[in-house]
Amino acid sequence: MQDGRAPRVKNRAPAAVQITAEQILREAQERQEPTFRAPKQRVEDFEELSEYQGRKRKEFEERIRRTRGNIREWLQYANWEASQNAFDRSRSVFERALDVDPRSIQLWFSYTEMELKSRNVQHARNLFDRAVTLLPRVDQLWYKYVYLEELLRNIPGARQVFERWMQWEPDDKAWQAYIKMEGRYEELDRASAIYERWVGVRPDPRVWVKWAKFEEERGKVDKAREVFQTALEFFGDEEEQVEKAQAVFGAFAKMETRQKEYERARVIYKFALERIPRSKSSGLYASYTKFEKQHGTRSTLENTVLGKRRIQYEEEVAHDGRNYDVWFDYARLEEGALKELRDEGATVEELDAATDRTREVYERAVAQVPPGGEKRHWRRYIFLWLDYALFEEIESRDYDRARQIYQTAIKLVPHKQFTFAKLWIMFAKFEIRRLDLPVARKILGAAIGMCPKEALFRGYIELEVELRDFDNVRKLYQKYLEFDPSNSAAWIRFAELEAQLQDFARTRAIFKLGISQTPLSMPELLWKAYIDFEIDEGERDNARELYETLVRQSGHVKVWISYALFEGEPIPVPRAEREEEEEDEEEEEVKMAPGNTTTARQVFERGYKDLKGRGLKSERVALLETWKTFEESHGTPEDVAKVQAMMPIVSKRRHVDQETGQTVEDWDLVFADDEREANPTSFKFLQMAHAWKAKSAGAGATESGVRGALAGFVSSSNKSANDQNMDEDDEESDAASSRADDDED
Repeated sequence: MQDGRAPRVKNRAPAAVQITAEQILREAQERQEPTFRAPKQRVEDFEELSEYQGRKRKEFEERIRRTRGNIREWLQYANWEASQNAFDRSRSVFERALDVDPRSIQLWFSYTEMELKSRNVQHARNLFDRAVTLLPRVDQLWYKYVYLEELLRNIPGARQVFERWMQWEPDDKAWQAYIKMEGRYEELDRASAIYERWVGVRPDPRVWVKWAKFEEERGKVDKAREVFQTALEFFGDEEEQVEKAQAVFGAFAKMETRQKEYERARVIYKFALERIPRSKSSGLYASYTKFEKQHGTRSTLENTVLGKRRIQYEEEVAHDGRNYDVWFDYARLEEGALKELRDEGATVEELDAATDRTREVYERAVAQVPPGGEKRHWRRYIFLWLDYALFEEIESRDYDRARQIYQTAIKLVPHKQFTFAKLWIMFAKFEIRRLDLPVARKILGAAIGMCPKEALFRGYIELEVELRDFDNVRKLYQKYLEFDPSNSAAWIRFAELEAQLQDFARTRAIFKLGISQTPLSMPELLWKAYIDFEIDEGERDNARELYETLVRQSGHVKVWISYALFEGEPIPVPRAEREEEEEDEEEEEVKMAPGNTTTARQVFERGYKDLKGRGLKSERVALLETWKTFEESHGTPEDVAKVQAMMPIVSKRRHVDQETGQTVEDWDLVFADDEREANPTSFKFLQMAHAWKAKSAGAGATESGVRGALAGFVSSSNKSANDQNMDEDDEESDAASSRADDDED
């Protein structure tokens, strides 16, 4: 308890004797000390009463003398005098207090309450009259004054009090109280006149709406319409005033809807929505949408939804002007509205207005230029210009404006840093659609000269190909390859073009020039295209020469496989030897020159030796698998068995890791010929051991062949089938692996 904290409770077990909350409260009540109570005085005669009153008056006078400004003391004094039925003395005290503080509202309330309790009504009226004259801005005094007059059934007097009050232009509650009083006594014309005076003093939209609603409720619909029309004339047609009068428009339309004047209501909604900014009329749009859902047609409902979506897009672009996805959606919305109007057969004025709205959206969108000079910020933005130009060309058919849009977009893009090929190409295609081919070529030529780019070359070449101007295509390909000589795709397309034009000498020259380029991106594509071209032409010697060159340069396993399959498969005869096509409807098949399986096997063997010499085991497996498939299709069972015998064996070897010093087991591919050359003695011994094991197990030795030369090894092509025998052969595999390691050392 030294630091003021509660003592720590160590024993949390429940007490042996339990008490209830009720018992605790009872004991606390019993132990409270009795409060001091003043003794009661009993007055036996008038002399004692006079003495008591004199003593109290002396005490009160002494207290108000000391604290003259304390209104509470005055109120206690005056109320005590009233309790003694000395009303004259009480009035005297109140008047003396009013001399001290005539603006004390509490004092006036107590004074009038004292008079009313004593049923001095005329005195109370005089007091209220003095109070509201002195404090005309205190609404509670007026309310009590009016209540007094109405309680006394003095309605003209109450009306006179209200008239005096209204001259001070009080708040809306006072006007409402005056109107309600007239309504209680069925003085509706007087209430309407009060509304008229109210809107003259405070012409707020809600006051106009209340007045019109009052007229509608008492059955004067024409008067209600007149009130709304007067309100709309008062606010005028300015944007700010119309925005302020949204409540008037909404109430006016709802009243017409209740009167089943749907066309009137629709006109009112449209009139307001055309003049109020879209971002500030969401509530009115919601009411209009609800109205159209209930009483409108399909077209009017769609227009309402369209307006609502406009408001949503305006809010989003106001929040983030560079959110180009919103601008795309906004522009598509306006274009869709224009198409619907055109399909419905709208008037020229309506179509022009819709077109102007779409143009306005596009102009506002393209004005949001991306910051900085990074292309990633411009990727979405540039499509706004393209869509704008297409809209002017297709929908508006304003071709001069579309051309101007393209030119402005091209001037805006910083071409020294980056460019957009799509922009140039679409501008050129636009000029072609306008039948101005020279201008289109100038545009693309300027683009290539200013900012050469692969997409620009491709687009320009495709354009010239469609125009069948192959001389220009050749020139463009030459410039393209001068710009980027390492582009394999460009070389391939150039060669394919010449092949389509039946200029095979030029095609070969292009291919040769292409493969001679030292920095070449994806050269395998170019080599493959060149080889495929020679195969299609039936030039097996040329293709073989290309394969030889390629295996010398790369030596990749795929090249060897493709080379071998090429030698074994038939190809078309040379073009010079092909027979001319007959003029019959059915075309004859191209004659094929058969392949040479012997040459193919030689290529497989060369490839196997080359990969073996470089120590590429997985590539050798891939080559053997393809070789085996080839022999199954073209060779004899002996050839298949020969290739199968060359298949590797998966071995589990154990060795000591130099870093950790622990024994590690690894799977390794072991080829029979490698093992035979490295360890001939152990290979022969293990071959005999495996033959004995296969014979004892009842397996055919001829079926396993050389494939089971090493005990404990599993063929890579048959590993999954022999996994269940790995545990039985584990000891022999370890012996063979250790013996092989000793021989290598």
